[in-house]
Amino acid sequence: MFFEQAGKLGDAPFLWRKSDGAYRAWSWAEVARQVSALSRGLRALGVARGDRVVIVSENRPEWVVADLAVMAAGAISVPAYTTNTVADHLHIIEDSGSKAAIVSTARLAERLLPAAARADALEQVIAIEAIDEAPSQGVSVLAWEDVLARGEAAPDDVAETVGGLERGETGCFIYTSGTGGAPKGVMLSHGAILCNCLGAYHLLLELGLEDEVFLCFLPLSHSYEHTAGLYFPISIGAQVYYAESIEKLATNMQEARPTLMTAVPRLYETMHARITRDVERAGGLKKSLFDKAVALGRKEYEAPGSLGIGERLTDCLVERLVRNKVRGRFGGRGPELHRFGGQAPEFFGRASDDEGRTLKGNKAHQVR
Repeated sequence: MFFEQAGKLGDAPFLWRKSDGAYRAWSWAEVARQVSALSRGLRALGVARGDRVVIVSENRPEWVVADLAVMAAGAISVPAYTTNTVADHLHIIEDSGSKAAIVSTARLAERLLPAAARADALEQVIAIEAIDEAPSQGVSVLAWEDVLARGEAAPDDVAETVGGLERGETGCFIYTSGTGGAPKGVMLSHGAILCNCLGAYHLLLELGLEDEVFLCFLPLSHSYEHTAGLYFPISIGAQVYYAESIEKLATNMQEARPTLMTAVPRLYETMHARITRDVERAGGLKKSLFDKAVALGRKEYEAPGSLGIGERLTDCLVERLVRNKVRGRFGGRGPELHRFGGQAPEFFGRASDDEGRTLKGNKAHQVR
């Protein structure tokens, strides 16, 4: 699926990351080139079909390259949380039987390398950024760029390897965060991931899908974001921006101007609290206009066409003075905020109904 999309979209932007104060894009073609090189590099290191490879990284384009490359090599991706302890990492490495690991930074390597040294099967750690720490006994630490170079020098047989994969083969192990005990892994096949993408597509089809832009802030190591924030965007040829942090999410929303986002209840609570706080602080006319915008929006939603002439005129006024400003805080393009399996707080459900719509089944709130 990925290579097919990359072949169609070529130099079009795909993944966006903030660097030196500005978002910069990785094209589909560049990501495909790195996926192919890393996949061949992993195989040159001895990673074979069915082997497991742990990924420990914050959300960034290299995370996507690593995940896709592992699967393209016929191996199994094992995403791990950046918050994991040494004990958590050791448990996941041992439980999955991982042969190699990919880590993004020296800070994250501080907790991964001790676990790697104690694991029985893990032989290599690939570092995306430079690691100053000395390699642990029995574990080789390799630079990301060196593995890419090794792959580029190897025969290009990725298409043949990918073509030989079956839908029923395991593509990744997704582990829980471990808050309820030792992390537990779930085996997901390539077919299961594709099926989830198809389900999301049908769910969102009635909203219309065209030139979509995602803003990703949930960890890619979580099954929800792994599918809804990575593979579903790939399946529809969307662009993906990576938020710098949860603290900078509001700013990043205005920069990325997303049309689609995954969401969890805490996000709704935070947005509602900030908007309510600002309205209460403003008071006076601003608060009156905001309350009127909510009241008229709710009335029109619950009984379409029920606004009187005077109410319609007022609604046009608050549309310009209130709703457009709220919309601007979400980037100005009215993103759909999707939540799967989690209940949004009632206050946000009501607020979103004023200016958008709620889909049946798994939920989507559209900010209009």
